Amino acid sequence: MSATILAADDLSAFGQDPLWLVILKSVLIFALLVVLTLFNIWAERRVVARMQHRIGPNVHGPFGLLQSLADGVKLALKEDIIPKAADKVVFLAAPVIATIPAFVTFAVIPLGPEVKVPWSDITTPLQLTDMPVAVLFVMAIASIGIYGIVLGGWSSGSTYSLLGGLRSSAQMISYEVAMGLALVGVFLYAGSMSTSEIVEAQTDWWFALLLMPSFVIYVISMVGETNRAPFDLPEAEGELVGGFHTEYSSLKFALFFLAEYINMTTVSALATTLFLGGWHAPWGLVHVWPGAESGYWPVLWFLGKVMLFIFLFIWLRGSLPRLRYDQFMAFGWKRLIPVSLLWIVAVASVKTLSDSGTLGRTELIIGLGLLAAVFLVLSLLGTAAADQDVTTDADVADPFAGGFPVPPMPAGGAVRGAAAALQFETPRTDATKVEEG
Repeated sequence: MSATILAADDLSAFGQDPLWLVILKSVLIFALLVVLTLFNIWAERRVVARMQHRIGPNVHGPFGLLQSLADGVKLALKEDIIPKAADKVVFLAAPVIATIPAFVTFAVIPLGPEVKVPWSDITTPLQLTDMPVAVLFVMAIASIGIYGIVLGGWSSGSTYSLLGGLRSSAQMISYEVAMGLALVGVFLYAGSMSTSEIVEAQTDWWFALLLMPSFVIYVISMVGETNRAPFDLPEAEGELVGGFHTEYSSLKFALFFLAEYINMTTVSALATTLFLGGWHAPWGLVHVWPGAESGYWPVLWFLGKVMLFIFLFIWLRGSLPRLRYDQFMAFGWKRLIPVSLLWIVAVASVKTLSDSGTLGRTELIIGLGLLAAVFLVLSLLGTAAADQDVTTDADVADPFAGGFPVPPMPAGGAVRGAAAALQFETPRTDATKVEEG
């Protein structure tokens, strides 16, 4: 079956499917996301176990593949506890609010080109729907999911949960801005916000190469957006016990867990669509195999690219420690957002010169590469300057000078001296007197 390539600015192929086909697509998307969630949980446990020289799940099913299903059944059968201080209605609704948007955002992700339904004469895109502002739709719906986390933390009646919810909202605001700015360059080069048209615009060159800084900023922002390590500050167990879901158990906790992993898949699918050519086959494969982008084969290329991002999530979790909250927020506001704004100006300027015929494709790519290098050097210099600003005073009070481990005060010498004077001296025992004698 040959693929029918959608023409630019043509969304007429969408909205023509019969009702039964729309329902079938919806069910298949739901099943795909649930199965991917079960597989991703298993893959994360196996990969991290490999990194830590452990075995990981290997009992339930072949290679332990049914371990995630067993854990889901275990969560469903656990006792459902609702704290007395909780707002019961909001407490029960919060996990649902967090989970539903995670499924809805996948409606505009293209899994492949137009194909023929096997048992009928209907030709349909491998995508539930599309619209002229599909990417904005994804970001808008994904932002609604944060309400589930915030309301879950607030309604629990727990200080730890409330702090986790507030952290999550601040985190979303910070990194949603950087993520949105990273996508402006894609819109400029694709000339559209439709996901299917953005994929078609990458037939020759993937935007991950042409717009490398935008790609890097998006990847960093998507990790922060999904509350994953090293940016999992809303549920930092060393500070907040479990964060926003501290008081949740049974299926309600499982829904929060499900929403997190589906969001991982969604942002990975969006990154694949916007920067890695979507369902297009890897470079060079079409020349060797002309049918690589026909029929249902593009679904395989799309899922393979998504799994690369999932592996990146797992790799980061097994490699990097959690950031301090102030470091995390400062990185978003003082690094990602300013660099994104400068990059938008550069992309718009180069695009204007390219459209006017002043620059060719080769000069355009070289110019973008040089700009990326300049932005990287400036960012590294800024980080090095910030590191040099850290005080290296030799006068810092010894926290153990008075006998008790009191942290030094982060202020001037006079305040440090006063703090040291206030420390109590450890009572000297007879053994200490003998040693001194």
